[in-house]
Amino acid sequence: MGKDLKKKFDDVYESYQQGNISRRDFVKFIGVSGAALGLLGGPFGLVQNAFAAKSITCHSWGGSTSEALRKFAFDPFTKATGVKVIDAAFTGMAAFLTQVKASYPPGGEFNIAHLSAVYDYARYTDLGFGVELDESKIPNLKNVMSKMTNTLKAISKGTLSAVPYDLGQTGIAYNTDKISKEKAEKLGASLLYDKSLDGKLGSWGGDHITNMWYAALHTGQDPNNITDEKAVWAALKEQRGMIKKYWASGSELMSLLGNGDIYATVAWSGRVGLLQKEGHPIGYLAPNGTYSWMEYMYVLKGTDLDVAQQLLNFMIEPEAAKAVAIGQGYPSSLDPTKVDMPDEIKKLPAYDPTGKLEGYKFADPAYWNGHQLDWAEKWDRVMAGK
Repeated sequence: MGKDLKKKFDDVYESYQQGNISRRDFVKFIGVSGAALGLLGGPFGLVQNAFAAKSITCHSWGGSTSEALRKFAFDPFTKATGVKVIDAAFTGMAAFLTQVKASYPPGGEFNIAHLSAVYDYARYTDLGFGVELDESKIPNLKNVMSKMTNTLKAISKGTLSAVPYDLGQTGIAYNTDKISKEKAEKLGASLLYDKSLDGKLGSWGGDHITNMWYAALHTGQDPNNITDEKAVWAALKEQRGMIKKYWASGSELMSLLGNGDIYATVAWSGRVGLLQKEGHPIGYLAPNGTYSWMEYMYVLKGTDLDVAQQLLNFMIEPEAAKAVAIGQGYPSSLDPTKVDMPDEIKKLPAYDPTGKLEGYKFADPAYWNGHQLDWAEKWDRVMAGK
């Protein structure tokens, strides 16, 4: 009887992997069959052993993002498979990359990283930390927006080392009690340099790209092809004198805006959405050329691909992906023309109902990675007032 159940379980799991049965029905099957035969935690342990006693680690951004992943993706996956998902938070992107480089074997205890922006995909891939995912083992990829998968494949020569998971923008947040919508839209990126906001501006201190991006727009330049670098640095130095605080985390960003300590700042669209949901008077501005990005689950070299692919497919199953999107405040990577989206997602900043992402401007990985060391050092000097 044990062998028959094992075969049935394998058949049902294969159907689930192929998308022929829902996650809910799959979990129900596990519960019913296990309870009926006393196998869950029993002497045979067939359900658990079908996946073996394994675990996998996923590094993400902490806060509301990690909470949403845990509640709607990781815990349900563990319940369905017995595979424990260990969630960890980045201590910083530079620090995380250093840890991955120092691990042995390559990747070591690092399995999946919830990375952001295509230049990081290029960076990790160029360093040889990527893998080649078997797309046939991740059937839910068919529902992911093609611009997202194609953008990554163009970097890794036609294969995928990651699965696109959500998307967002670093736009401009502003206090609608202090700044009118008309003024914000008229000034666009230059709102961040408006002298009337002296002492009431904020920005993200941890990223030179975001700051240079909006300085480029303010000075009338293409952020992916800055021709007058002196104008960009001059604008950033001038802005520094008007900045009340360079925030270091999403929670600090929300606190500064929510408490009225700052009136305008570059801001992650998902955090803006959460503030709006809480009833704060915060508007969101996405001027022409808004810094847009995708986040993806990057699988690091040395990871058990069978387990990783099972988890990734589970995470982009529509029911799970939509729940995480609502929980963390960022639209999922699923194409709205293929998967119906609830109003809670449609209202999120950065949501694109067409699924084409035609108005999204992503950072050019070769361009920004090529200037990484020089510009990061110059940005540190600007923040230090030098």
